[in-house]
Amino acid sequence: MLSAPTSNPLRVGKPIDTMISLTELLQRAIDTLSSAGITNPSVDAELLVGHVLGLSRGGVQAKAVTGTIVSAEDSATIEQLVKRRAAREPLQHITGRAAFRQLELAVGPGVFVPRPETEFVAQFAIDALRATASPEPVGVDLGMGSGAIALAMATEVAHARVYGVEVSPRAFVWARQNFRTVDAPNATAVFIDLAHALPSLDGSVDVVISNPPYIPLGAIPRDPEVRLFDPEIALYGGHDGLDVVRQVSATALRLLRRGGSLILEHGELQAAEIGALLRHDGWTAIAHHRDLLGRDRATTALR
Repeated sequence: MLSAPTSNPLRVGKPIDTMISLTELLQRAIDTLSSAGITNPSVDAELLVGHVLGLSRGGVQAKAVTGTIVSAEDSATIEQLVKRRAAREPLQHITGRAAFRQLELAVGPGVFVPRPETEFVAQFAIDALRATASPEPVGVDLGMGSGAIALAMATEVAHARVYGVEVSPRAFVWARQNFRTVDAPNATAVFIDLAHALPSLDGSVDVVISNPPYIPLGAIPRDPEVRLFDPEIALYGGHDGLDVVRQVSATALRLLRRGGSLILEHGELQAAEIGALLRHDGWTAIAHHRDLLGRDRATTALR
């Protein structure tokens, strides 16, 4: 609960079971998250406070400037969430929500948390669907996880038909929830292994996109949020990291019409290997694309 500032402001060092100014509460959270190695501690602190108080980041900032006081109950709740984040539990698991392009998705344990860099990769699929001459282009997301890419395609290209394919039961629960809550009647979630996906669409799909697991088995992800919380099925792609990429290539060749587009997200050091793999499979117009940090993170090709 928020209240107006009092004439006797509380000072740093008081116990958390008393009321506290929002400014001080934010600073405590920022200090804790910074000490834990969180990359953007002020952003995460504002989002956690906003989650508890029902405010946007801008709303939190505005209330802090006006000297708003936070109740002891809300302060204690925020402190617990900050401790969870300091233990490197993903912010999205704590809030239960993840932003992706124009969407807000439900996420949690068992599903890969969509990343900002994937928004850049999804743009290639969206552009390819928009460029298709068909009045109802067809897009497929192989290994959709939370459904982020599939739902972005469906909502941003409303005249397309979009299918999201997922084999993990735990991930599919989250995807199905997002397909229910996002206004995308042109999107369909399918629970099946991508190797056997959608045979009725063979040779008729315009765009296939995938953000497959591509980490080699012997590699250890740097970020604790990934290493400790993301599901292994969404991370590891066999000995060289490319086992699922090979299957995506084979399935996409089956699904796509002649001239259809394939878009793959991958690790920044895998572009050359993936290019060679796709050339071997007969793909044409293979191109690698760098993200805003100059890293090779996407490859496109034509059927």
